[in-house]
Amino acid sequence: MIAIEKEPTMEERQPGVVHDEQEVLARTVAVVMRTAAVTIDIDETVLVAWELLERSGSRYLPVVHSDGRCVGLLDRADMAVVCAAPAVSLSGLRVGDLHPGHRSAHVHAGQTVRHAADLMSRTEADAVLVLEEGGRLAGVLTTADIVAALAGRRMRKEPAGVRPQSPFTVLPGLPPRRSYRGAAVP
Repeated sequence: MIAIEKEPTMEERQPGVVHDEQEVLARTVAVVMRTAAVTIDIDETVLVAWELLERSGSRYLPVVHSDGRCVGLLDRADMAVVCAAPAVSLSGLRVGDLHPGHRSAHVHAGQTVRHAADLMSRTEADAVLVLEEGGRLAGVLTTADIVAALAGRRMRKEPAGVRPQSPFTVLPGLPPRRSYRGAAVP
């Protein structure tokens, strides 16, 4: 005789465990996003932005005004292209120069993951800013966050006290620069 496993009822399911993609897509962005994000002021230099990306190990760097309103999102790959120029020419270049009239894709924390995924697909973005009312940064939602949620992994949520305050341009106690992991080019 063949035993057929029956689908567990809603009451039998473990709380917090994802059982299908529709459940994940119906969640709010606030449940899936990363809340701790290192930010940089729009008036800071590109060299400082690159240093923050390097030392924090982040792939994205939200750009904020001095009042905390979010302006855009810098991507490590885009920054690498910009930083290929000689350091002397970069010393006068400001983060704001990289975002003239350009607003990054964004969602609000209360919107669904489905909405965010659709926006990311339409704009071909790997990450979107998550904004609070008034345009202040709430976090960053990446494709990796969505995939982790679909795979059923719980996101590591940082305690509220760990989240850096915007604007945040200096990381106290920052670890030394990561060592180079690639192969040397002759």
